[in-house]
Amino acid sequence: MEELARDGALEVLVQIGLPETDLIKLVPDFSALVVRSETKVTKAVLDAAVKLRVVGRAGVGVDNVDVETATRRGVIVMNAPGGNTVSTAEHAFSLLLCAARKLPQADAMIRSGKWARKEFQGVELYNKSLGIIGMGRIGSELSRRAIAFGMRVLAFDPYLAATRARTMQIELLDDLGDLLKEADFITLHTPLTPETHHLLNATRLAQTRRGVRIINCARGGLIDEAALADALRSGQVAAAALDVFESEPLPLDSPLRDLPTLVLTPHLGASTAEAQESVGIEIAQSIRAALLDGTIRNAVNMPNLDAKTLAVIGPHLRFGEKLGRFLSQLAPNRVDHLNINYSGKVNEVDTTAITRSVLKGFLQKAGGIEVNEVNAPAYAESLGLKITETRLSAVGDYTDLLELSVSAEGNSVSVAGAFFGVTPRIVSVNSRPVEARPQGVVLVLENTDRPGIVGRIGTLLGDHGVNIATMSLSRNEAGGTALTVLNLDTVPGDKLLTTIRASEDIHAAQVIEL
Repeated sequence: MEELARDGALEVLVQIGLPETDLIKLVPDFSALVVRSETKVTKAVLDAAVKLRVVGRAGVGVDNVDVETATRRGVIVMNAPGGNTVSTAEHAFSLLLCAARKLPQADAMIRSGKWARKEFQGVELYNKSLGIIGMGRIGSELSRRAIAFGMRVLAFDPYLAATRARTMQIELLDDLGDLLKEADFITLHTPLTPETHHLLNATRLAQTRRGVRIINCARGGLIDEAALADALRSGQVAAAALDVFESEPLPLDSPLRDLPTLVLTPHLGASTAEAQESVGIEIAQSIRAALLDGTIRNAVNMPNLDAKTLAVIGPHLRFGEKLGRFLSQLAPNRVDHLNINYSGKVNEVDTTAITRSVLKGFLQKAGGIEVNEVNAPAYAESLGLKITETRLSAVGDYTDLLELSVSAEGNSVSVAGAFFGVTPRIVSVNSRPVEARPQGVVLVLENTDRPGIVGRIGTLLGDHGVNIATMSLSRNEAGGTALTVLNLDTVPGDKLLTTIRASEDIHAAQVIEL
């Protein structure tokens, strides 16, 4: 509050615990709204906020803010992404110690009037292997603390560069199964996405070293809670500690409550005085900058742009994000270098915002929806991903051309797009000329160039009820390897893809969802 009201430039009103109906009555007169996690900034609230310019969430997650409605109404949504990193890392390490030494259980035993030391023999952290799944800000902080305790740190992060891992003195593993087999302790620090939902399920828990101890301070849903309960009962998992759950508050009938080898805390990762103050000051400074200086930072739905520039490059922002998302699904997970090449008239404007939109689209596969135009460069740096921009002033075949390419282990993957008038089109994939719409479902095939292939693919798709909207073919030479790009009406199923990939004439088949 002091930071917001400093120098009297802003009039600040504090109202805590307002129900939605009261907030709707109050909000029309205000330019900014600052909330923590309890207050829900719903569509109804935003529709009533006729003067609102900024919503500030004093914390990382913005799940209590209707970002889509805010964006549509031109309201900037800001968060404080860095304020709770240390607190969450420390809480995860505290739970690591609790799982190793049974500290909460021992405390409860003494308070009940008992004294049974033999029941609480623990294990040391020293010389043990800690497997960290996800090496973002919090995972990196935790690794430093584990190394200080003499632990061997193993890491699985498909998007972390090997050079970054060496700098952090950790062992980067390419396969999650290798980490599960080697680690004495496992801790999760990855966003919750469709790919990471139930990342530790019954199958993967069975692959772990018997007697492993598991920590989760990241997101509920990363672990299959029923499978974890079974593994704890069988002894496959010796102990676990959870700060987050699939359903919060944890239901009274949850089987997790009855497991003596499980430590439970009520989502306390960011619950320190320092973290709460840090995120509060961080969001207050961002709000002041937006209202008083027009500077936008830590925004989840808006790049750092003024209205005039946005009107000029707006189409490039949306197209760049889609090309980035396309490339992220076409390329290998772990890449070292991303180059963005601008050709033609687009060079006449500042392309910083376009680059950030490209990064947002490219990195959301790794970082989830928390990656935005503002934090994308820092997130790329944390992964060890090198970003470069190149420019060609010559117009060439297109008035504007945006070409993205990534390199990994000596191989290069690329996609390029251009505007046909006001209509965006993908015009090149891996340096092969194509024409495809950057929307919906795209199937990219590499196949042997021989008669009948296109017909066979079309028949296969038709037999499985998948309709082709458009098709583009490209080849280097007759009888060589051809590239086929199809816009589909629906996502092809796993069985269909398996059938397509089983053909000796199909070298690669990738489904891309835009």
